[in-house]
Amino acid sequence: MKFTSKLPETGITIFSVMSALANEHKAINLGQGFPDFDCDIKLRQLVTKYLNDNKNQYCPMPGLLALRQSISKKINRSYGMAIDPATEICVTAGATQALFTAITAFINQGEEVIIIEPAYDSYVPSIQIAGGIPRSYQMTYPDYSIDWNQIESMVNERTKMMIINTPHNPTGTVLAEADLLALENIVANKNIIVLSDEVYEHLIYDEQQHQSVLRFPNLFQQSLAVFSFGKTFHSTGWKMGYCVGPAPLMKEFKKVHQWNVFCVNSFTQYALAEHLQDPDTYEQLPAFFQQKRDYLTNSLANTPLIPKVSQGTFFQLFNYEQISDLEDAEFAKYLTTDIGVAAIPLSPFYSKPPGDKVIRLCFAKKETTLATAAERLAKLI
Repeated sequence: MKFTSKLPETGITIFSVMSALANEHKAINLGQGFPDFDCDIKLRQLVTKYLNDNKNQYCPMPGLLALRQSISKKINRSYGMAIDPATEICVTAGATQALFTAITAFINQGEEVIIIEPAYDSYVPSIQIAGGIPRSYQMTYPDYSIDWNQIESMVNERTKMMIINTPHNPTGTVLAEADLLALENIVANKNIIVLSDEVYEHLIYDEQQHQSVLRFPNLFQQSLAVFSFGKTFHSTGWKMGYCVGPAPLMKEFKKVHQWNVFCVNSFTQYALAEHLQDPDTYEQLPAFFQQKRDYLTNSLANTPLIPKVSQGTFFQLFNYEQISDLEDAEFAKYLTTDIGVAAIPLSPFYSKPPGDKVIRLCFAKKETTLATAAERLAKLI
């Protein structure tokens, strides 16, 4: 059979490759970004409650209204923005589906999308499937900062979208208020949509404040923000997220969403709607994960791995140039097969890897898991 692949250069993701290698060699998996501890028992009890209450049929296409109302209240509490639950929120089958839907809803053949690399690996394939052209700005080790003047120089009449990610996967950096104001100035009075990937919104450390596009009323009018219940509530396997934006943009978003998944599982939406009513469920997360970040950093202090201390997410980068001259993908494989700890290289997050000797480790793990991983990594000299 003859056909033309829409993604001829796409293979298996690095996450699948490294997780399979970790399983094969019984390595501790600090590569793929998932916790090895369960979600709050109260949330599990709520899911069970609504499952037993026969909440098993379709929800409304944009999501259960009670959940959208809970999300709206949470946004107002967190960012001071009044969001209409009827027209400005859509519950999605995880954040990646929301990102894909946003890109395919607005990007047409030949239109350009500016992405900031290293970038989450779903961005470019989604752009290509939509017929768009990704244009990459490259951040580099060690600061991974953004020159907004250079970003502005990339904008032209074909630019339709810009994708930002804060807190940033894989670098663990966060955007400051000045960054969002610079972005707002760049897109003002232009037909450019900002797609803001904010799935780690509550995983931010050292008393910093997450700078969501939802804090900036003018920027919000040109933005779609994507969030993840899986990342927030340690339930990545549920694939539950949501997208927030002004009504005109969300109207187009939902046109694609309805033909993509239509709606997502019902009983979990009922549970999340109730769980979100307690702000402690998400406001205690920074302290919880910062302790894990610090534990991993301190445990590896006597190794030649040089940390890039994470400002947000549940990932931390480590420079290994004092240990090996191997390229990052080969070094990550060496760690997995010989040391027994799986890591993720940064090169797959770039279209043209800069050659930095940097790996990413996930610290969303039990302390016992991190301790055992640190013992194994202590073998590095």
